[in-house]
Amino acid sequence: MADRHVDHLLIGGGIASATAAATLREEGAEGSVLLVGRELDAPYHRPPATKGYLQGASTKAAALVHPEGWWPEHDVELATRTSVTALDPAARTATLSTKETVSYGNALLATGAMVRRLSLPGAELEGLHYVRALMNADLLKRDLGAVEAEHVVLVGGSYIGCELAASLTVLGRRCTILMLEEEPMERGFGAAVGRHVRSVLEAHGVTVRGGADVEGFAGGERIERVLLAGGEELAADAVVAGVGALPDVMTARKAGLEIGDLGGVACDAGLRTSAAGVWAAGDMCEYHSVLHGRTVRIEHEDLAATQGAHVARAMLGADAPFVGVPYFWTDLADWTRLEHVGAATDWATEERDGDAATGPFSVRYRDADGRLVAALSVDGGGDLAASRAELAARAAG
Repeated sequence: MADRHVDHLLIGGGIASATAAATLREEGAEGSVLLVGRELDAPYHRPPATKGYLQGASTKAAALVHPEGWWPEHDVELATRTSVTALDPAARTATLSTKETVSYGNALLATGAMVRRLSLPGAELEGLHYVRALMNADLLKRDLGAVEAEHVVLVGGSYIGCELAASLTVLGRRCTILMLEEEPMERGFGAAVGRHVRSVLEAHGVTVRGGADVEGFAGGERIERVLLAGGEELAADAVVAGVGALPDVMTARKAGLEIGDLGGVACDAGLRTSAAGVWAAGDMCEYHSVLHGRTVRIEHEDLAATQGAHVARAMLGADAPFVGVPYFWTDLADWTRLEHVGAATDWATEERDGDAATGPFSVRYRDADGRLVAALSVDGGGDLAASRAELAARAAG
């Protein structure tokens, strides 16, 4: 027997759950709402961990999704440092790490993703960092200061690695990016944009090495050298890896929910899981996208928030497919800003407007049939809103 009942249970302490809570109240929900998150802090925006917060330009309070007093003011119960140890969709109950059992009317599963860790020789040595949370940024800065680190090696050329390299350069460190691909961010935006990102990084002193295969690390108790394929060794005072994330589906798997081919929790176009009364949102949500025409799993904060709002409305009776257009942005310090809509994984042609050498520019990505699948704005170039509207119209149509 459950210890108590809540109308809406939100599992996960990130922006998807926080946005769902706000949307429930905005849409007039009067029932009880419980948000359970294992994080130490109330839900916060994660991008500052590699940008402004790491640089010391913003605070933890500024990163919060809702101000501290928002939760009691809106009668939303927030349980931090608490996880769901068992979810029973048939009985509609959740057992918490506090040993309390809660029954629920409906539930959102938004447990996010876990950082992908390197499984390489020497990865157990001190000095290897991963930054996905504000606490990780704190630990990184503390460690760099303690050893008076001068040279930091970033493993991975995605936006995480590039953001970290820019932020650490602002903090006075010399940075080297090592990546398997030839150009930074090229997997998401193409080689031409990758070359522009490289030029920006190198103009500010960051060394960028493409085609670099890291085979391990060496040192005493702490990493002193990065070992590359071919026998080269690169001296390093610290290493930060940004090599992706893995969807956190442990709770879902234990509950018997269907897991998709992409590793996330399988959902239909409305973000409903295989269990009645349970929806998913955020990094671990694998859903049929009417925009993309296929099953996708997308790790972008803006999309997680949009999905959280969609689920809240579904909990209150709305029955519609999720048609949100993925939006993503990245800042490399104050050097350059990239904004992207669509989240395409492949495309046939690229249309560029503007010249990267002289100012802002944009790129529109089209498939083999000439349909727009994504668009990128660099430093405000192009009309990203128009591209987003075009994608949204196709999804709605």
